[in-house]
Amino acid sequence: MEKLYYSISEVAEILGESVSLVRFWSNSFPKLVKPVRNAKGNRQYTTCDIEALKQIHHLVKEKGLTLDGAARRLAADRKGVDRSVQVLDSLKEIRARLIDIKNSI
Repeated sequence: MEKLYYSISEVAEILGESVSLVRFWSNSFPKLVKPVRNAKGNRQYTTCDIEALKQIHHLVKEKGLTLDGAARRLAADRKGVDRSVQVLDSLKEIRARLIDIKNSI
């Protein structure tokens, strides 16, 4: 069963980035990433927030766009970026499985 909310440290681990960078991106893209706050004031992210952060990560870290460039790209073609991220995630998963098979032989 999938969780409803993820902590900022869990999101940082999923993305392979630091907590401060996830916080920075959350503040830089308030229209796309809207974490809710719990009673303690901690940010809690939904799966939609994580998908948006994955898109931002792809554009900034892998494609080399600036934050403004990433914002423009997401505004223009968010579905296209989402498809690219999904394909890359699938390919990374397949590669990991193939490496596991290779190591077990």
